[in-house]
Amino acid sequence: MLDVRALNRATLARQLLLDRSAMPVRDEVGHVVGLQAQNTKPSNHALAARPGGFAPREVSALMAGRDVARILTLRATIHTHTAGGCLVPRPFVQPARDRELGNFRAGLDGVGLGRLAAVARELVEAEPRTMAQLRQALGAEWPDADPRALAAAARCTLPLVQVTPRGLWEESGQVALTTVEHWLGRPARPAPAADSVVLRYLAAFGPASVRDMQTWAGLTRLKDTFERLRPRLLTFRDPYGVEPFALPDAPRPDPETPAPPASCPSSTTSCSPTPTAPGS
Repeated sequence: MLDVRALNRATLARQLLLDRSAMPVRDEVGHVVGLQAQNTKPSNHALAARPGGFAPREVSALMAGRDVARILTLRATIHTHTAGGCLVPRPFVQPARDRELGNFRAGLDGVGLGRLAAVARELVEAEPRTMAQLRQALGAEWPDADPRALAAAARCTLPLVQVTPRGLWEESGQVALTTVEHWLGRPARPAPAADSVVLRYLAAFGPASVRDMQTWAGLTRLKDTFERLRPRLLTFRDPYGVEPFALPDAPRPDPETPAPPASCPSSTTSCSPTPTAPGS
């Protein structure tokens, strides 16, 4: 049995929110798999909430150097990932992008998705494009299709990153897109094995249930993967009858371990409070 407070402290420990982390910022971003970045500042706030020193310009430097990037991945929202991390979650969540594509089918009559992806790739790799520019250019290629559906289909079929200066601290810029392969200078990867992504997720968020991960990723049908991994994992029951899974060697602090309040470094001009996990 794992009570709510024990689950809370275990999650805080895995999220690097319980103790000062000696990890460099880039490694912190990689450890938590990705940081929500639908707006430009939440990634900085999330890192600032972790005990230890942090300056927002550290992430800006990494982003400017293309060591981290902003890309549409989990739950159809923008996340900040390490350069290598961009190439893992994006193909893993492609089934969710395929489902999203179904919302635009009516506006894509007569449009071959393979050719659309090829044309869109050529456009954004020639120079980063805004969604408005994509709509205009793709609409010229398929004048009978819905331009918004064309641009949305490009976003669903291609791994598109937001290029800088968008996302840099105290700088601004329109959302302009190119492919992750072109921006990072790395080839695309095939979709990773679900087992490896589940293990990475549990290292950052466990103990967690199947439903927890499905909600996090915006996916369904992960139960079979958890069952396949069951012999390698620890399992618990929480007070509500849910079965959380955990890595055997992951920390599970004493439930009475104090959780430090969030702090904001002086170099941060604005900072959001750390969300309080259940049972804190």
